[in-house]
Amino acid sequence: MRLGSPWFLLLLLGMLPLLGSWSRRAARRAALRFPSLDALRAVDPVGAGRRRAVLGVLRAGTLALIVIALARPQLGSAAAKVHREGVDVVLALDISGSMLAEDFTLEEERASRLDVVKSVVKDFVTARPEDRIGLVLFAARPYTQCPLTLDHGWLMQNVDRAQVGMIEDGTAIGSALATAVNRLRPSTAKSKFVVLLTDGENNAGKISPLTAAEAAGTLGVKVYTVGAGSRGMAPYPMRDMFGNKVYRPVQVDVDEDTLKAIASKTSARYFRATDSASLRDIFAEIDRSEKTPFEAPEFLEHRELYPLLVWPALLLLLFEIGLGETILRKLP
Repeated sequence: MRLGSPWFLLLLLGMLPLLGSWSRRAARRAALRFPSLDALRAVDPVGAGRRRAVLGVLRAGTLALIVIALARPQLGSAAAKVHREGVDVVLALDISGSMLAEDFTLEEERASRLDVVKSVVKDFVTARPEDRIGLVLFAARPYTQCPLTLDHGWLMQNVDRAQVGMIEDGTAIGSALATAVNRLRPSTAKSKFVVLLTDGENNAGKISPLTAAEAAGTLGVKVYTVGAGSRGMAPYPMRDMFGNKVYRPVQVDVDEDTLKAIASKTSARYFRATDSASLRDIFAEIDRSEKTPFEAPEFLEHRELYPLLVWPALLLLLFEIGLGETILRKLP
């Protein structure tokens, strides 16, 4: 229980002297002057003066209820310590041409690696409502699609916009990692990490993957690396001379040694996702591993109680008026 406007209670202190002063003046003031009160006492019942004091009590009660209502009593304001979890995360996702290979499934239908990655990333973001999350897309060069944000709705929209062909083709793993780490450099979060997902090997960019990994380790940023794609050959969609969709097998070339080295230098882990289920399991495991609990106050929603006081005040006022005009009516 609390008061939203407690200063109104000061009116109670000023109201009591005013009521006393008003009652004394009313008692001293005569409406008519009589040479003798004997005739009036004959018609005035014994104790009527004391009973009329009830009217003053009712008026004081009405004013007190109105003042307390103005102070806005509220219910449900107890503060409780709750455990929350929040870290800063940057997702670095490969959108090179090879991400169009359809060796994954989505809702029991064949789907490209990129479509499945986008679906899994959305689930990952939804599971971390207290985190600031950013998005870096890369092919031959990196591009910050979304800086660190708590606006996960906007982040989801940017994930949807990720498409192969937005950036010239290639795989700049080192440059992408450097960009992701640079986004986390100003962060003051106790825990921060990068999830870097690619299905190829570094063949573009000006920064070596291991150099970027060393920088990440120096800044205390963990880098979880994920190699995406089935082992061996993967079906790549193409169009034949008639415009029909056909598949051509292509070799999967994930540089696992480099990805493992990146993870090792930053005290993180490397994962290999060969299908949709394993990719979901990987992101779920990363989600479980990177939780930083802390306590923060949470306030319950307040419910205004002043209507429960206004109505009784109105009833008391009507009751006072009714008594004053009937059985407790004062003779002039």
